[in-house]
Amino acid sequence: MLKNYFKIAIAVLKRRKFFTFISLFGISFTLTILIVLTAFVDHLFSPSYPDPNRDRELFVNRIRLEASKKNGMSMSPLSFYFFDHYVAALKTPSKIAVYTNGEMSNGYKDNRKIVVELKYTNQVFWDVYQFQFLEGKPFTGGQLENRDKVVVISAATRAKYFGEEAQALGKYIEANNTQYRVVGVVKPVPFLNNFCYADLYLPYTLVQDNLKDQSLQGRFCATIQVSSSRDLPALKKEFAGMISKLPRSDESYDLIYCYPDEYLEVLTRGLLGQGKDKSTGKAFLIFGSFLLLFMLLPTINLVNINLSRIMERSSEIGVRKAFGASARTLTYQFIVENLILTLFGGLLGLIFSLVVLHVLNASDLSPNMELKINPVVLFYSLLACLVFGLLSGVYPAWRMSKINVVTALKANN
Repeated sequence: MLKNYFKIAIAVLKRRKFFTFISLFGISFTLTILIVLTAFVDHLFSPSYPDPNRDRELFVNRIRLEASKKNGMSMSPLSFYFFDHYVAALKTPSKIAVYTNGEMSNGYKDNRKIVVELKYTNQVFWDVYQFQFLEGKPFTGGQLENRDKVVVISAATRAKYFGEEAQALGKYIEANNTQYRVVGVVKPVPFLNNFCYADLYLPYTLVQDNLKDQSLQGRFCATIQVSSSRDLPALKKEFAGMISKLPRSDESYDLIYCYPDEYLEVLTRGLLGQGKDKSTGKAFLIFGSFLLLFMLLPTINLVNINLSRIMERSSEIGVRKAFGASARTLTYQFIVENLILTLFGGLLGLIFSLVVLHVLNASDLSPNMELKINPVVLFYSLLACLVFGLLSGVYPAWRMSKINVVTALKANN
């Protein structure tokens, strides 16, 4: 029976080529956008180089101080003292990587200006993040203590300063009007992974700030790693207890908001929660509404096209009903036909997606980004095809099954 449905579906698609083109274009375009978007989200949130242990990490990148009496607020990264004095005293963490946000700087090579992004880190940073070293190794604890002017650079930065095939180990690179000796070269990090992306990685002891300043606000962030993902709730609880005991000042601030968040929570709290609310539910609502609207418009268009085709096939429906075809049989037939059409569109969408992903990966839109269709992306793409086919086929199929035999036959005359 499915074989007959398939033959009928092919014949129907050939009958009105323009409608077929419009239907396939709408389906393939929609699915291409969904596949590319899903690949992007998967790339952003799935554990990947150089952070394969994200499932047992929490991130602290901001503190919000409020003065309720003055209705004042200040939000910023944290001080090194905060992590070194308070967070380091917690019992749950196994490793604490401390680093600054990316800071832009100008470097020069042969009188040519090169814009680079700096990140100051502690030594544990190289234990938490599993960088692939192409040359050398991370700076040592001794080099940190001695405030040696050493640097780890990305392979992309090496190419800018020394050439594609050149060796950089032991050479000097200029940034911030300072010469740094290269002790390591790492495989580049995707630009969107802002917690560990940089062109140059420097010892945190080289920052110009007073690292012993006891204020809570500063320029540092941290990735806190635990031994097992089961320890994450305990870490959040212990961290909250620590925050509740921090000293307050009635004059400057009396409310402190600071949280160790999972990767998605960091983004939603910063973008939607203003550093206070987690806002994950709000993010899912916004994203889900966008996807629903994006799928609803082409679905309605396909429903209208299918209804038009029903009127063209009224005589066929009338004859089949006259010879005993049940409403259920006709409904199943039309739904299967629509699913076949959707799968054709899905196949085209998959091909278009591969082309778009290749173009995006080859472009400089996001350096070192590698979007791909992995099993997770493919599963959701096939699920989208199924949902799309059912949504656009059920109502027209029901309408077709309700056509009166006499009316359908008369419509042909």
